[in-house]
Amino acid sequence: MIFDNAGVGPTVALPTPLSIDAMANQTSAFIDTLGLGRPDVLGWSMGSLIGQALAVLHPDQVRRLVLCASWPGNGEGIRPSQQALNSGELFPVDQTAAQNTYRVAISAYSPVPAAPAAILTAQGHAIDQWWAGRDPAGTQAARIAVPVLIADGTEDRLDPLANSLALASLIPGAKLTLYPDAGHAFLFQDLTAFVPLIESFLG
Repeated sequence: MIFDNAGVGPTVALPTPLSIDAMANQTSAFIDTLGLGRPDVLGWSMGSLIGQALAVLHPDQVRRLVLCASWPGNGEGIRPSQQALNSGELFPVDQTAAQNTYRVAISAYSPVPAAPAAILTAQGHAIDQWWAGRDPAGTQAARIAVPVLIADGTEDRLDPLANSLALASLIPGAKLTLYPDAGHAFLFQDLTAFVPLIESFLG
């Protein structure tokens, strides 16, 4: 099951300024409303920050946690360069086949309205606050007590590799898997290897 973040699609926007912790609380309410109990949670990029915050703020609602292309929220993470952010590079430059496959795959989804510019700005602010260590949950990764799998590509320009190593050291018992010559969208590029890993981890 995949759901829209605050203010995207039919999901109601949260009061500004938006925060990762607030989106985690909204995710908690979503789990409650649907009666999902204690689901396994996978988050990619910003979604992985929400997953971390959910496991800290609502530990009884997460059975196992998979964090893809994630980074710590303690203010000590290594931020990507502005050039890397501007590029929006999901795949290494030598992985054009993976990039083309990704574009074809997402083009098959039903057309949806673009996220409002104000929401994208608010999400960017929320991510900045997480980077700066201003979300309470982001500073408490050591409290995550559920089994955690962290994964990323070694060539991730949007989330430097050192952040995955740091996050794995902060979360007790976390498992770390890295995919060589893969970037921020490693989970699409290395799908055939990553899906069995997830299935094994979730049991």
